Amino acid sequence: MNKVILMGRLTRDPEIRYTQGERQMAIARYTLAVDRRGRGGNNGEATADFISCVAFDRSAEFAEKYLRQGTKMVITGRIQTGSYTNKDGQKVYTTDVIVEEQEFAESKAAASNNASSFEGFSQAPARPEPSSAISGGFMNIPDGVEDEGLPFN
Repeated sequence: MNKVILMGRLTRDPEIRYTQGERQMAIARYTLAVDRRGRGGNNGEATADFISCVAFDRSAEFAEKYLRQGTKMVITGRIQTGSYTNKDGQKVYTTDVIVEEQEFAESKAAASNNASSFEGFSQAPARPEPSSAISGGFMNIPDGVEDEGLPFN
């Protein structure tokens, strides 16, 4: 089985192209910055993987219309590898995620709040990470959340 589920932020606006011929089809390419669990690097800084994604047809048209740099997305798809020979005669290997489904991972209001502070990939997450859980599996409620908005008393 070849199934991938990713959550991350677009590193820049999608690149859109259209096929030639009788039936034009949109092809969108974009890169997701996906945080790695745990800490990496020398100073304990968070690290990310940069995953190349390709969407076709209606998914590509959706990407063209709605996706922008910094948008947090959940992608499901499959990994596809390939290779080609570049103009210098060197073989280049590629790995892409072919997008089957794509969804927004945060509300429009949260996205607009995060857009103002999005600088590269050093932004704090919009939701608390599992590491903020206290014993018993419950998460700490972030400051500024009103009790009326919670689904329990």
